[in-house]
Amino acid sequence: MNDEMEKLDEFDIKILSAMQTDANLSQRDLAEKIGLSQNACWRRLQRLNSIGLIRGAHSNIDLQALGFDLTVFVMIRTRHHSKEWSEGFRAHVERIPEVIDFYRIGGDWDYLIKVVTKGMSGYDAFYQKLITNFDLATVTGFFSMEAIINNRPLDLRQLR
Repeated sequence: MNDEMEKLDEFDIKILSAMQTDANLSQRDLAEKIGLSQNACWRRLQRLNSIGLIRGAHSNIDLQALGFDLTVFVMIRTRHHSKEWSEGFRAHVERIPEVIDFYRIGGDWDYLIKVVTKGMSGYDAFYQKLITNFDLATVTGFFSMEAIINNRPLDLRQLR
């Protein structure tokens, strides 16, 4: 933890908690919710943005309502572990629009990718893009039947 993050106080944590729950709060509503004046809240928001703790604001869109009804967790094992190969693979996966989360992981697998797409044919199209020009040892998909907890805000009170 860097020095700036060690300086977080109760109000900063309240701001971060409120923002991860509802990034669309007006400054007035946010200030009222955490018990600060609008100006003090705005200054704190600016600081939290400048040190990189807030990385933009996003809306939680109902992807299923738009027809993106299939979520797949794709596990990948590779034969290659060089820096050059890894950088090329990362760049390749970042260009695939169906990928919403991408992790390099430890253990028996090398990568975990979360894919959201329109049905099995959409997943097959993703899979074909994924394997194009990359030698992957094993690719397996785990198909989600139901999202029980998804994008739950982290309880930041544990920082104190």
